[in-house]
Amino acid sequence: MLSYIAYLPGLLAYYVAQNYSVQKAFIWVYIPTVLLLPDYYRAITPGLPDPTFNQSASVALFAVFVMKGSPGYRFSYTDLIVGGFAIAVSISEFLASGYSDAQNLAFFELTSVYFPYIFAKSLIEPFNLRYDFAKCVVLCLSFVFFMNLFENKFGYNLWQAYLGMFFPGQGEGWVTTFRFGLARAAGPYGHCLVDGIVMAVGYRLQRWLQWSDAWPKKIKQLAWIPWFTPAQIFTLFILGGVLGTFGKGQWLAGIVGAGIVIIGRSKQRVLAMTCVIAFMLFVGVPLLLAFLNYASVGRANAKDDNQETAAYRYELVTEYMDEANEHLWFGWGLMKWPEIPGFESIDNNFLLYYLNHGVIAVGLLLTIFFGMMGRLLVHGMTRPMPDPRGSSLAFTLAATYLMYFIAVCTVGMLYQSCTLFFIITGLSDAYLRLSKWDGYQGTTKATIAPDTRKYKFKKVL
Repeated sequence: MLSYIAYLPGLLAYYVAQNYSVQKAFIWVYIPTVLLLPDYYRAITPGLPDPTFNQSASVALFAVFVMKGSPGYRFSYTDLIVGGFAIAVSISEFLASGYSDAQNLAFFELTSVYFPYIFAKSLIEPFNLRYDFAKCVVLCLSFVFFMNLFENKFGYNLWQAYLGMFFPGQGEGWVTTFRFGLARAAGPYGHCLVDGIVMAVGYRLQRWLQWSDAWPKKIKQLAWIPWFTPAQIFTLFILGGVLGTFGKGQWLAGIVGAGIVIIGRSKQRVLAMTCVIAFMLFVGVPLLLAFLNYASVGRANAKDDNQETAAYRYELVTEYMDEANEHLWFGWGLMKWPEIPGFESIDNNFLLYYLNHGVIAVGLLLTIFFGMMGRLLVHGMTRPMPDPRGSSLAFTLAATYLMYFIAVCTVGMLYQSCTLFFIITGLSDAYLRLSKWDGYQGTTKATIAPDTRKYKFKKVL
């Protein structure tokens, strides 16, 4: 019975959506639920799927969303791709394990993939809530950062320590790992690398808010400090959150993703893109080849822990590809492939999906990655330079996709990182369809030109 507290976000989301608006429930209930509450705790409910905090809020919000006529929703072809991905994953589990297991996975795909995508595409851009959404993400991750500092210092995860009391026997498989003599913070996300992905997305959104002048210039009580601005402080918070996970793959993803943002901030975009592409060809390709040589020596011949980790991920692909090809179209089912001794985890999301769900699911997922990233880049390149500089959401979202792709090549897209990915996809789809502006449109910068017409009625006539 204690685990039934997982239903509380659902009750709150339903109340806010019914009595205020679906948009407010999405921004101020659903997003904090996703980012602040673990997704590995479930309400054990006889005869029903066992929902997490996030899933209970998702079901309740979707129910009110439909009852109120699906505000903001418009069909797009991306709906078919995301829906096809969720269906392909569910079918693969049905073929491998039967209805019972497939029902649980289908519930996950519905509530943690498709519903979040629909919410984001319907409730953010159509109601001009992009800044509210991004600020909510940044505020939530700033809180996580402070909790992570405790975990970095003491190796003690506060979410597992206190929420775990309500979910006996759940979430005990997650352990704290260490690097550089400090604990690697996992926050409410189960694993430090998942935390790193979520924080990296938050960092990109915060930099976009900062460049868009979306935060107040000063906090009244601290206006006497010359360098103190909310935008700078939040940027430091989220950057600290990224660093505190000690995830080198996520750090690399953030650095590479910044190349796309540089294009968006440049006044000479074509020249900037040419320089970035040239850098990738003449520097990135040789570095990639050097890394493959570095990783292909095998774990037995590795000279240090870093090379052993790289060799492990390289061997994963070479060892498991034949296994994956045996069940090409729909995979082996969730975690049911023949395990090869010596490989206790699949640290590559695309290989993991290939093994679990087959080439159809992987193909649709890659279509989302590169299709959305390409569309966003084309959109950003064809739009005028926004004011202020760097406030183009197109380049920020495209950089987020590139970051995600690099990061999940080294870890699974698990828990909240999966849900957040499809929220970003919903936002991107609506942005591409509806966006008519970039740059902050709030009251701090908005001005209304005075009406100097002497006889206004003539204009009416």
